[in-house]
Amino acid sequence: MAFEELIKELDARKQKALAMGGPEKLAERKAQGVLNARERLDRLFDPGSFLESGLHGVSVRPEDKHTTPADGKVAGYGRVDGREVAAVSNDFTVKGASSAQINIKKLKQMKAVAKKRGIPLVFLGESTGARMPDVMGAGSIGSKDDPYEYQRLREVPWAAGVLGHCYGSSAWYGSMSDFCVMRKGAIMAVSSPRLISMATGKQCDGEELGGWRVHAETSGIVDQVVDTDEQAVDAIKQFLSYLPSNNMQPPPEYPVPAGSDEACKTIFDILPESRNKVYDVRKIIAAVSDKDSMFELKERFGKSISTVLARLDGKSVGFIANNPMYKGGALDADAVQKVISFMVLCDSFNVPLIQLVDTPGFLPGVEQEKNGIIKRGGRFLYAVVEADVPKITITVRKSYGGAYAVMGSKQLTADLNFAWPTARIAVIGAEGAAQLLVKRFPDPTAPEVQKIRADFIEGYNLNMAIPYVAAERGYIDAVIEPHQTRLLLRKSMRLLRDKQIQRIARKHGLIPI
Repeated sequence: MAFEELIKELDARKQKALAMGGPEKLAERKAQGVLNARERLDRLFDPGSFLESGLHGVSVRPEDKHTTPADGKVAGYGRVDGREVAAVSNDFTVKGASSAQINIKKLKQMKAVAKKRGIPLVFLGESTGARMPDVMGAGSIGSKDDPYEYQRLREVPWAAGVLGHCYGSSAWYGSMSDFCVMRKGAIMAVSSPRLISMATGKQCDGEELGGWRVHAETSGIVDQVVDTDEQAVDAIKQFLSYLPSNNMQPPPEYPVPAGSDEACKTIFDILPESRNKVYDVRKIIAAVSDKDSMFELKERFGKSISTVLARLDGKSVGFIANNPMYKGGALDADAVQKVISFMVLCDSFNVPLIQLVDTPGFLPGVEQEKNGIIKRGGRFLYAVVEADVPKITITVRKSYGGAYAVMGSKQLTADLNFAWPTARIAVIGAEGAAQLLVKRFPDPTAPEVQKIRADFIEGYNLNMAIPYVAAERGYIDAVIEPHQTRLLLRKSMRLLRDKQIQRIARKHGLIPI
């Protein structure tokens, strides 16, 4: 065969693969306002940087060979803002992007190369699950014989987009990623409503099963919710900008935007003088971090605490901040789960942690115990000690009880601990301590007892819970002026930039479950 004919054959095969599921299916997606698999990669990668792997892959089943271009998964490498990234984009126009022998092999290849090369990995998910009849029967059991397929040692960042119906492995990879963004209208679940109906005989609504509200507000799997595919891909790109390419590198640095020092000068405009009034702690984060650098994770879940990636002097930092707007900033089971996830992310990829503390403690109650607050609290304690990145604490208002320990105390490995003059630090708040005191009297409601109670609360708040007592005893490094917080954090980060802790070779431990 002549060279010209060979090239013609190559071109024909390429065009067939690039046609995906055909013009009708592609037109249908366009009419729905949804990007196809290749358009999503075009949005992700810098122009002209995409290098595809597995273009000629097709189903191993002879009858499906000509109807499975790229076998339903488009995979390859490219640059995102100049940095190399590996990605897999599921093509729903080809057999619903169902998982089968060849496309699983492509996925494994992306994971292996990303790990070996030390580059982030992106999953753009949309799949009906396992492909039938390819995986039916006992003979298919060995088709996924990789014991480490779902191992996460966090050598490189993983980011996932849930952009349609995601069942089976696409759901697993969404849940295991360091960042998961979900488009409204998408569904993520272990099994499809149809399969559940077949198994149980009951009808199941997709939104109720695994819609965006379920995973953003109840399960906590999804970090952000967006309206369009374009917004989802842009969110992934923004997330990656805060992280290094792998866990052996520091995060990238960016120029400090003009005017970044101005907001902190008016910080008292954010914090109410009355302790009974709430405020949004995210405004304080915005005031002390670089201008317009905030990127919040899990905003709709565990809302009594905020977890935010931001920059300080152009360098990535992670903020963990009690938010009195919700439950007074108390630590409930969901908030604790959220913080653990964020701490592991930051510690894995060398992002320093800054904690802004204003909490009455762990939220008590029957529901919290049913939700495993004890187990999650234990994991929180473990995560705090295990994290060896620079850790700085600023106590804004109250810090009581067990929450004092986990929210960045020096006793639990914080490198630097500061407090505003507005801070109150104690084992228990004044009201709680007074309640214990008056219980000793035969009639706690008697006027003279109430006078004792009021005097005790006043003295407690003026003399016992003040931050200067903690400073005198070395529990905090200094009481600082709030408008100096940004400058102090900048100095602290420079001091701790080369922090080193000698530990055993295996960095990770087994978190109690």
